[in-house]
Amino acid sequence: MLGPRLKAIRRSRNLSLDDLAALSGVSKSMLSQVERGQANPTFGTLWSLTTALDLEFAELIGLQSTVSHPGIEVTAGGFTPEIRTDDGLCTLRILSPTQSAGQIEWYDLTLQPGGALVSSPHAHGAREHLTVRDGMLQVASGGDSVEVSKDATARYAADVPHAIRNLGKTPARALLVVAHGR
Repeated sequence: MLGPRLKAIRRSRNLSLDDLAALSGVSKSMLSQVERGQANPTFGTLWSLTTALDLEFAELIGLQSTVSHPGIEVTAGGFTPEIRTDDGLCTLRILSPTQSAGQIEWYDLTLQPGGALVSSPHAHGAREHLTVRDGMLQVASGGDSVEVSKDATARYAADVPHAIRNLGKTPARALLVVAHGR
């Protein structure tokens, strides 16, 4: 679990929550919630923590990757980091490398029936690209909303409130790419 691991790393470095908040730019309350398992940090939050703690992403989440051949890193499927919504109906598997955080991020998204990924606005100019692989999803961005069927791709502003919802009766799966504006 990420929360207890973060707490152990923080304590092993004799850092208070205030210290880590100052180093990472992540609020003390968010750090506390993550450590207690009451919040699911965004990829950007995880990136801030790994940078502040001078860790590789895999170290923070307690994973190890395997190098199969020189120059090619292979991470077993069971070791791909995941973020889940509080209700457990939405799972984001983080496919992008840690060094791309804040620039471009990609995820394997699974939404159970009734599941939703509801997001606050990202940085100015951010856009999301959602390709539905199975099922059908509803995408809302700003005041617009559209249904996206299997194999279709929706591209939309992510610097406004936005959401992805599974209104169907079967699980849906999609690839989600977040391109941060610069």
